[in-house]
Amino acid sequence: MEKVMNILKPKPNPQQLLRDWQRRLRQECRNIERQIRDIQREEKNVQKAIREAAKRNDMGSAKALAKELVRSRKTVNRLYENKAQMNSISMHLGESVAIARTVGHLSKSAEVMKLVNNLMKAPEMAVTMQEFSKEMTKAGVIEEIVNDAIDTALDSEDIEDEIEEEVDKVLTAIAGETAAQLPEAVRKERVKLPGQSVGAEEEVIAEGVDDEEEMEEIRARLAKVRS
Repeated sequence: MEKVMNILKPKPNPQQLLRDWQRRLRQECRNIERQIRDIQREEKNVQKAIREAAKRNDMGSAKALAKELVRSRKTVNRLYENKAQMNSISMHLGESVAIARTVGHLSKSAEVMKLVNNLMKAPEMAVTMQEFSKEMTKAGVIEEIVNDAIDTALDSEDIEDEIEEEVDKVLTAIAGETAAQLPEAVRKERVKLPGQSVGAEEEVIAEGVDDEEEMEEIRARLAKVRS
């Protein structure tokens, strides 16, 4: 019975398909904007934690946090690229519908196919764009796309050197600025930890444990908003 209903159900015209696709693309763009805002909001907390780590002369924690900050900024850049490509898809779909008014049906678009294929490789967009790909293939806008591997370059060892370079820049801009703001006597005191009394050492260790827990919590929150 369901098959019969599907046969009898009128097929959506090109204008209806376009409106539906563009509406969903706009929604995805809004989702991206929300994710970017969440990441950037969390980045402020990370920057604050880097400054605090620098004040404690805990450059190990500062560097670990700086690396997370660099990865987040790369994620934001990729999200902006995803949004731009979705806007391009919407524009090209509009052109396809304009042509369809003349020829009576939607024609294949190599540009839309290229953009959809690119977005299918982005981890954040893979599932959504697979759905779009199926619908657009069925409507005759694109050809069936062979699902390539999702791009995981953000976590690849190939960019570790690049990340390390960016980390140094972040530390210079954030932690370096903080260290420079400390009084000279305090900066000298920070490097004299081995000569502290036993009680002072225990206090530093206890503080380090709390700081480590706080750092892990910050890193976890940042990873969550990036995903």
